[in-house]
Amino acid sequence: MGRNSLRFVSLLLAWPSLLVAAPIAADEFRSPSLTALRIEWRAALDQLRSEINSRPQIAGDFIFAPRRSVPRYDPRAMPALVQLNAVSSRFFTGITRSPVPVLLPFDAAAYLDAQRSGAPATLALARYQADFNPVDMFDAGPAGYSATFSLEPGAGDGMPSRVYAKPVEVQITGSALLYDIADPAGGKGEPVKPLAATYPDLRRFIREGYVRYAFTRFGAAYVVSIQCLDSVARPRRLACKEAYPVAERFLKALRVAGGQRMRPLADVASNIIDRPAVRSPDFSYRPSGDIIPNTGYRKQGGHPDAMAYAQIRFPLEKAPAFVRSQSFGKRDKSEGPTAYPWRDNFCESRRFEVWQCGGGYGHQGEDIRAADCPSPGEGREPCDPKRRGVVAVRDAIVIRGAKDQAATLQVNSRTEHIRFRYMHMNPHAMNADGVLNGRIVTEGEKIGVISNYLDRPAGTSMHLHFDVQVFTRDGWIWVSPYVTLVSAYERLIRARGREIGPEIAVTAQPVAHALPEDVLKPDLREGAGGEQN
Repeated sequence: MGRNSLRFVSLLLAWPSLLVAAPIAADEFRSPSLTALRIEWRAALDQLRSEINSRPQIAGDFIFAPRRSVPRYDPRAMPALVQLNAVSSRFFTGITRSPVPVLLPFDAAAYLDAQRSGAPATLALARYQADFNPVDMFDAGPAGYSATFSLEPGAGDGMPSRVYAKPVEVQITGSALLYDIADPAGGKGEPVKPLAATYPDLRRFIREGYVRYAFTRFGAAYVVSIQCLDSVARPRRLACKEAYPVAERFLKALRVAGGQRMRPLADVASNIIDRPAVRSPDFSYRPSGDIIPNTGYRKQGGHPDAMAYAQIRFPLEKAPAFVRSQSFGKRDKSEGPTAYPWRDNFCESRRFEVWQCGGGYGHQGEDIRAADCPSPGEGREPCDPKRRGVVAVRDAIVIRGAKDQAATLQVNSRTEHIRFRYMHMNPHAMNADGVLNGRIVTEGEKIGVISNYLDRPAGTSMHLHFDVQVFTRDGWIWVSPYVTLVSAYERLIRARGREIGPEIAVTAQPVAHALPEDVLKPDLREGAGGEQN
């Protein structure tokens, strides 16, 4: 058993202690802890050598230093990898920023062989990617990398006969950082026997609307996922079982495509976060998990989570702003939708799977509203309710296709691997502003305005849906953004809020994968990006 395996076993044995962190005051917040994996670059080089040597006609183009002479953490001693990066970076910009071996369905050896044989430069890249279309999104940074590919309807020899209504998107993330979250469903799944020889620890499972294939290679954690329905197929959506052959074709095609050996990352410890000392005379909020009564799945309560998963800029441009339910606000008789105190709505009942919520179903994020425009008057700034600014919460890369209603910002640094998703802004306006795949945004930069778009204008009320995902051994997992938003708002107004209301008891949160008949179903169309209220 290797050092990383022993490390993982020790974490599992210590899991109860992770669940019961050092006690803190009821209204204090913690930052998350992360585990840094140790990457085995020598094993990656051995695989690369095997892949290159299988094509003698190009093997001489690559130089492999003797294993014993490879200095630790010196990328100059790996010319074969340097040369591979030079080829791959033509298609995957920034691939050398990844501290983990980048596994992609890209056969660089076949590509070089074809180029040497005089193949036209215009030959479709999908030919060297097992029929998967050129990457729609690729991001590499200090924590790892993420990429998205697509398989067109009817593409791929030997694929199932059903013709899909739209391309099947396949996502892969490789990471050297894992968030340590108290996840009772984490690490489960079933083996995939046809791939066991290549991926000994591969496990397949359906979670939060995706079929996922998780495995460890070269010490890094990788997850391949496809959005699907854990039910019968529908005209516009794949059933998860239909996604299996697509994902497994993708896994069979994975090869080392690049990356760079770098200084190892360090574990990140959880700490109590600093908050403003000055008390706000106005801002108040109810505890995390205190949702409106009877609005959770099967009338269950919310999930208390005192974690501020990142130190972010608040997503609305200006205060005051209000985290309040837009679906069940009429049931909350205490205050209006644009008034304090804030109230958590992360676990309100929806058809979306959320591991933290009772029964496994919830909202996935929080509804945020801007204040009502004040009456015009002397000295008051003009206010247009349709022009309330939405800003980037961090320096990040945008993940968004031109047809997507959701815009996701991904942070990939030496201490974080986290995503923030925004919903209900007008997609046409986002297209016009260039809020698309690969766009780099800076913290505080305006990226849109609060809107009411849900498949169509006026599809919902005027609000912003905001949610957070962190990377774990099960892939990207939804976590409650409520405390993260409280903390961000306090920094925006430079004053500490006041928690009011009862304490919420911590209870076990089971996870379900079948869609129960009595889960509340808002009047939504199914579409890209998991649209929701």
